[in-house]
Amino acid sequence: MALRQAIARHIAFTRGVQSMPTDILVTGGAQQGIDLLARLVLGPGAVVAMEDPGYPMARSLFQGLGARVVPVPVDGEGLVVEALPNDATLVYVTPSHQSPLGVPMSLARRQALLDWAARRHAVILEDDYDSEFRYGGQALDALQTLDRHGRVVYLGTFSKTLVANLRGGYLVMPPWLMPAARKVKHLMDWYTPTLIQQALARFLSEGHLLRHIRRSHARHAQRRARLLARLHGDLSPWLEPLPAMAGFHLAARLRVPVASEALVSMARLADLALATLDPCYATPPATCAGLLLGFGAIDLLDIDPALDRLAMVLSALVPEPPPAT
Repeated sequence: MALRQAIARHIAFTRGVQSMPTDILVTGGAQQGIDLLARLVLGPGAVVAMEDPGYPMARSLFQGLGARVVPVPVDGEGLVVEALPNDATLVYVTPSHQSPLGVPMSLARRQALLDWAARRHAVILEDDYDSEFRYGGQALDALQTLDRHGRVVYLGTFSKTLVANLRGGYLVMPPWLMPAARKVKHLMDWYTPTLIQQALARFLSEGHLLRHIRRSHARHAQRRARLLARLHGDLSPWLEPLPAMAGFHLAARLRVPVASEALVSMARLADLALATLDPCYATPPATCAGLLLGFGAIDLLDIDPALDRLAMVLSALVPEPPPAT
């Protein structure tokens, strides 16, 4: 109970989420939270609507449980609500910081999504990953704060703000879903280790997490600024960064068509491990859709040497790119 009380206070302060401790289910990380809810609300052949591009691990999980995943396009305002399938049982969204493009869902789209779910009696799984780290722009509270019909399940995790090995996550459930959710959690692993819960409850209650976020925010902001400076500078003939205002990565579209396999292979020879946007799409594009450039786990002084190698790879593949517009 102590951890659930601490989580309720924390998310009320940081994300505007209003909940009682009895609404919170502690999980072994975000992935277990997604798995738990999917097992709870999806039957064989049920339809799940997902952003496209979207989080590939969630897509694979839903498909592994026998669901039919329907990709829904994303634009500058987030998920295109008008494109949702009428028979969707579950909608998985990342409204605060779209995964992987980084665009936040507009207030109008949020309300439209909630209205749609209320009419269709569908469940929305709001994955609020990376929302703690914002670098500008007007922050919107969680989608859950607008929910008046009990359709939103809010998913949070401490794996990004602390350490991935902690495997600490939680679901904020509507009251009508909680009894069944507790039964599913018990069948999955009985309970989350109590020692971890006690330590995390104290860490939250004594304000250590908020202080940690404030201290590390400046470091992440510096890394992000350096990455953006290069993307808008010497890398701009090849790459166009997308305007993400939160999180630990930036997505960048390629301005010229390049084969993903050739790009990744050549980068590997230059001692670069590149992540492309391709796996995030339900149907991978014919040429590389873009790059995911993380800055959460790299030292500031290592960014320029890595980007120098990336520039070398891109110039070898596309020696004369068109001028950036």
